[in-house]
Amino acid sequence: RERGIDLTTVTGSGRRGRIVPEDLDRLAQPQAAPTADDGAGLGLAPWPQVDFEKYGEVERVELSRIRRLGGANLARNWVRIPHVTHHEDADITDLEAFRKQLNAEQADVKLTMVSLLLKAAAATLREFPEFNASLDGEELVLKKYYHLGFAADTPRGLVVPVIRDVDGKGILALAGELTELSGRAREGKLGPGEMAGATFTISSLGGIGGTAFTPIINAPEVAILGATRAARKPVWDGEAFVPRLMLPLSLSYDHRVIDGAAAARFCVHLAGVLGDMRRVLL
Repeated sequence: RERGIDLTTVTGSGRRGRIVPEDLDRLAQPQAAPTADDGAGLGLAPWPQVDFEKYGEVERVELSRIRRLGGANLARNWVRIPHVTHHEDADITDLEAFRKQLNAEQADVKLTMVSLLLKAAAATLREFPEFNASLDGEELVLKKYYHLGFAADTPRGLVVPVIRDVDGKGILALAGELTELSGRAREGKLGPGEMAGATFTISSLGGIGGTAFTPIINAPEVAILGATRAARKPVWDGEAFVPRLMLPLSLSYDHRVIDGAAAARFCVHLAGVLGDMRRVLL
């Protein structure tokens, strides 16, 4: 009674279900919510409070600061943004050969597929400005700059460094900046300004695997591009099936701003750019 605990709600862990002092101590401890927002204002059911130790041995690991902050933002974005994800395959057979050729010709920087995705995405965003935008009340803010974020996996959790003015940089310059920012992200040396101001984000799982996923939009952006591992598939060329290296793309978009037809056109255009990077010169 002194602790304000209703004993009828307590499950005893003692012999024959008897309530012991440890049961009361456990309930008296502050309960950590999964995110900074408990969802009460959204009409969501309360988060279940479970005595996990009742069922067996457990280990409690404190979340890193990045995990706590990132988790709260992801939960907010998922609940408040009506996500739809469009999936598309891009033929990168020639692009992969070009990437390997450039890496063989120079050793200054390692050119990855993410660098090429950044360049292709910037060219596509220029053709589809509603994807390079933010929703501000009843207005859509169309941005005339192309600052692209990329998801970086670190021991402390996911961070999103931002490369500015991607449209005006060459692919080798992008590759060098990508390598530098990725390294500093892993070391925890990124400043807040280096993770702010993105207009669009790319999340690549190509180095791990997968065939498709639903990346969560990074508010206040209105879209995010996901990529998984490329694989050789038989593609009909009009006369026969030929093996082509296909890159799976997953575009999540804010349905309040972008409709399905626009998302499909965006992905088709992006796939075309990846199929022939000369299109970025147009």
